[in-house]
Amino acid sequence: LEFRRVLFRSADMPIGETIESWYFTTCIETVTPAAAFGIVCMGDSLTDANISTNDTNSRWPDQLARRLVAARGPGFAGVMNQGIGGNRICHDIQADNGQKRFDRDVLAQPGATHLVLLLGTNDLRNRRGDPAQEARPELMIAGMKQIGLRAKAAGLRAYIGTLTPYENETFVPGCWTPAREKTRLLVNAWIRRGEIFDGVIDFDAALRDPAAPSKLLPQWDCGDHLHPNDAGYCFMGNVAADFLLGRGFG
Repeated sequence: LEFRRVLFRSADMPIGETIESWYFTTCIETVTPAAAFGIVCMGDSLTDANISTNDTNSRWPDQLARRLVAARGPGFAGVMNQGIGGNRICHDIQADNGQKRFDRDVLAQPGATHLVLLLGTNDLRNRRGDPAQEARPELMIAGMKQIGLRAKAAGLRAYIGTLTPYENETFVPGCWTPAREKTRLLVNAWIRRGEIFDGVIDFDAALRDPAAPSKLLPQWDCGDHLHPNDAGYCFMGNVAADFLLGRGFG
């Protein structure tokens, strides 16, 4: 395969075939003001926005970008979606795990100034049922710390999101268990303590059902009890935008 950087001089790109995945295009770079922020959203299918409606740009990083443009103008910040469905913190499954791909997918991105990490749900789910890969909170936390420390050492502001609930998911039935829920709560408790990272975006508190905190609130649930619907993804983007704009990106 030959990979090239292509300079587009037109606002329109011809469509040859419609597909649901980006098989070859890894990024589109644009010229921005020198002071523009670059926000890398690193995650799994909740960031990639699996199950969202095609051609609606309902991913939460899309909504974050729209909110930033509305608040500060088009040259204020760029948002990079580095979500990979199935990705994990500690073990490979869908592509390299988060610790392995961090340099390539975050630090190597031109203009990156901020990281928002939302990764770990697939560690909890252990969809292959491998006992050796069963999530342990101390290992998940160590992986998150490693990513946070590497981001800050590179001069990025690093934020982390809490892991959202998924009781009785039907995407891969049986991936939720009471023991894995306990691990999720332990990891989220550590995240909320605010160690290493510069701030916490509490996606869990935003999406969970107050009457059943181990479940998604029905209004945000796509129906598989794991992935948000379009409105849920956009709500996540609003939560992230409110957090970042409220902090002035500091």
